[in-house]
Amino acid sequence: MGKLGNLGARLHHGEVGYDFVKNRKLWYGISILITITAIVGLAVRGLHMGIEFQGGAVFTTPKNMSASVSQAETYAEEASGHDAIVQKLGDGSLRIQIAGTDTAQSDKIKEELSQDLDVPAEKINADLVGPSWGDQIANKAWQGLGIFMVLVVIYLAIAFEWRMALAAFVALIHDITITVGIYALVGFEVTPGTVIGLLTILGYSLYDTVVVFDSLKEQTRDITKQTRWTYGEIANRSINSTLVRSINTTVVALLPVGGLLFIGGGVLGAGMLNDISLSLFVGLAAGAYSSIFIATPLVADLKEAEPQMKALKKRVLAKRAQAAAQGEPAESAVDDERYADDEADEPEDAAPAGVGLRNQPASRARGRGRPSGKRR
Repeated sequence: MGKLGNLGARLHHGEVGYDFVKNRKLWYGISILITITAIVGLAVRGLHMGIEFQGGAVFTTPKNMSASVSQAETYAEEASGHDAIVQKLGDGSLRIQIAGTDTAQSDKIKEELSQDLDVPAEKINADLVGPSWGDQIANKAWQGLGIFMVLVVIYLAIAFEWRMALAAFVALIHDITITVGIYALVGFEVTPGTVIGLLTILGYSLYDTVVVFDSLKEQTRDITKQTRWTYGEIANRSINSTLVRSINTTVVALLPVGGLLFIGGGVLGAGMLNDISLSLFVGLAAGAYSSIFIATPLVADLKEAEPQMKALKKRVLAKRAQAAAQGEPAESAVDDERYADDEADEPEDAAPAGVGLRNQPASRARGRGRPSGKRR
């Protein structure tokens, strides 16, 4: 852990780093490929909506049933004439879901299951779910999602700027599409627990994105007053400076969710845990990915399309070319206009706030004209 903390400090000071922004086309391509796969899976296989959304009957057998899941599925489908979903619960009982059944059909199915499973009918618990309740849940979920998206865009546009709001919105759509596509591909049921998990991961994804955006906003204050770094380069440093934090929070969040998914749902057979934990697991991973590889590089693309950022990039490249022609390292080019006043009013060992040099600690970069945000 000490090595990881040291790496985080070096990333924060700009001593080491990976150029995420420069390689953004690669990440865009990967995201597009994953998104297309998710959409194709959704179009071909569709979502397996739970009984809460379709309506139907749920039968629960007594504990320690000797019948297997496949046997119970066969019995239920023969009795109802519909597809059945059977889950073996942790206590050995069976949960049998059959969509599209009413009260009269439910009583008949219960009697036949009693005979096939060799269980007294009064020991089989039957619950009916109406489709209207599922429609209400679905409509409320869509309304909540729509309101959430609108508020997010408005808040980010006010707190940061519209380009960051647009990038965050694209990242959220990216996360939702991948999560829903995974549900279609693996065939997990979509239940109210799934909806809860989906809305939860949107907040987490947004939090991770805002952390990077806040760092980027701070480091790009008065960016046009220096000729050392382009917007994309400072955006890349913002990602690197928060990278270890993003990894740590993601891993810590994924560990308990993974326990729910693979142990609670897989080993213990707790179906409801599968419904909520899969959406959380996929969404948390997709959210961490999109905040690093999608949202911030997209902001850099949008900003560098501005005339003033294009002009800044030309000045930066021209100054580097001039330094190279004079045989000076590009890293040592000094922005005299920006830092001439700083020499007079700062202590000798002080360092400007903001972006540190790429290959040396920030505390040693003062005399080399480092780019920065506004001094506070």
